[in-house]
Amino acid sequence: MAKGLHTHRGRAAPPRAWQRMLSGRRLDLLDPSPMDIEIEDIAHGLARVARWNGQTTGDHPFSVAQHSVVVEEIAAHIQPGLAPQWRLAALLHDAPEYVIGDMISPFKTALGLDYRTFETRLEDAIHIRFGLPAQMPMSIKTLIKAADRACAFFEATQLAGFAHAEALDFFGAPPRGYSLVVDPLAPREAEARYIQRYHVLSEAAGYAPTPSAFDSE
Repeated sequence: MAKGLHTHRGRAAPPRAWQRMLSGRRLDLLDPSPMDIEIEDIAHGLARVARWNGQTTGDHPFSVAQHSVVVEEIAAHIQPGLAPQWRLAALLHDAPEYVIGDMISPFKTALGLDYRTFETRLEDAIHIRFGLPAQMPMSIKTLIKAADRACAFFEATQLAGFAHAEALDFFGAPPRGYSLVVDPLAPREAEARYIQRYHVLSEAAGYAPTPSAFDSE
């Protein structure tokens, strides 16, 4: 029998297209439901996904969870007074990677439209789950992208072996007045900081608190 296939009365069943999360949720990867998305699952997964495919210095990989917390901070530096809901959007900007991992940009390009369609569908479900509009305003997308690139500049020069000039060519200069010393955290600490930041921003945005995934049925 082919791996991943099961038979029912002699007929092959389709491959499993859902992932079981530690919360107990089963997330349909082809048609993700907002009701099957939990912040604890996102934080746990992102804290264990390495930026730069793990090709970084330090005792721990630099996780997507820690990266996301920094991007939210940079977005607020670039645009002082940024509303909490858009800061929350910045925190969640890489949330789909708790399912699909952190694929480097060249690989995303090689995979093409099908990958991006899948990523967008999952991102829309995540936004709906946490009270954000499925489609972000273009100004917010641009802001988050700028913050993301600024964070990548610091990561590249401090962790990933890029020369300063090389990082400038790829990511541009970081915003004026902002500096960062990148210190990769252990997964458990990165996970805790991500969840703590989520709750602060969600409350500030006026969204109803979500129950702990591990206390729900």
